[in-house]
Amino acid sequence: MSSPTDIEEKFSLKTHADKRTYQCSECKKCFKYKYLLVEHMRGHTGEKPHKCSECQKCFRAKFCLVQHMRIHTGEKPFQCSECLKCFRQKANFATHKRIHTGEKPYKCSECLKQFTQRSAVVQHMKIHTGNKIHIIEKPYQCSECQKCFTTKHNLVKHTRHHTGEKPYQCVECLKCFMQLVDLVTHMRAHTGKTPYQCSECLKYFAAKCNLVSCMKVHTGEKSFQCSECQKYFTTRSSLLKHMRVHTGAKPYQCSECLKYFRYRSTLVRHMKVHTRKTSYQCSECLKYFRYRSTFVTHMRVHRGEKPYQNSECLKYFRN
Repeated sequence: MSSPTDIEEKFSLKTHADKRTYQCSECKKCFKYKYLLVEHMRGHTGEKPHKCSECQKCFRAKFCLVQHMRIHTGEKPFQCSECLKCFRQKANFATHKRIHTGEKPYKCSECLKQFTQRSAVVQHMKIHTGNKIHIIEKPYQCSECQKCFTTKHNLVKHTRHHTGEKPYQCVECLKCFMQLVDLVTHMRAHTGKTPYQCSECLKYFAAKCNLVSCMKVHTGEKSFQCSECQKYFTTRSSLLKHMRVHTGAKPYQCSECLKYFRYRSTLVRHMKVHTRKTSYQCSECLKYFRYRSTFVTHMRVHRGEKPYQNSECLKYFRN
């Protein structure tokens, strides 16, 4: 690991007598304080001296580690005085406050429409450019599929899909993962931590992607469209499952009779035929049932429930 002295020798820190700024010899960017330049240079050297004691992830600057640690501790020090919602990072808190103030600092140069977030105006600009985006240099190419990446780090992560390498292992159950973020999310299954809360139904989630999916249920947003039948779906995984209807793909195979199934849940249900597992027992007549749906229908006999009504004769039925 390089020391600040080594970095100084490599990049030759320059101090301007007039402005007292420190300039990076690589990209010529200037900094008011020497320690900011030292942290900046780590972007060129790749040095990350600050390590998380929980997940071993390393960071270039100490403040990045401090922010990251809040993921593990659950600390959210920034609270909105209007709605009392709390945030982990100051930047996210600042963006949230614009909801209450109505501030929209980012303006479209074409139609002058204003936005609260920079990412929103970037997305909006595609309307004017015809969905054309600036060409970004991607010098790192995968030798397997020829896909290109902007950084070597992203290429290394990508190649694991081809090699099957899973370098991150859970110390509890020894399950391995390709990405560190997947291990961190998985560890919450053991610790019971659920740091993501839905503001609508107040339900907690261990993974942010599950929170996003929950929020789409409330907003009704369906961003993923099937190219075959034009049907929309809330999540990408739901779309991929649906596409099997069109492609005929059945990736799940029964180890007993070698029959294939489109969905994992269907395979699990089918396996009960071989194991003769009867998971559901009626507390009234002690009869056993293999499937929950059959069990639920049976219970209506004892309860007298008839939830289904015929729209023509208005008569009610059990199933």
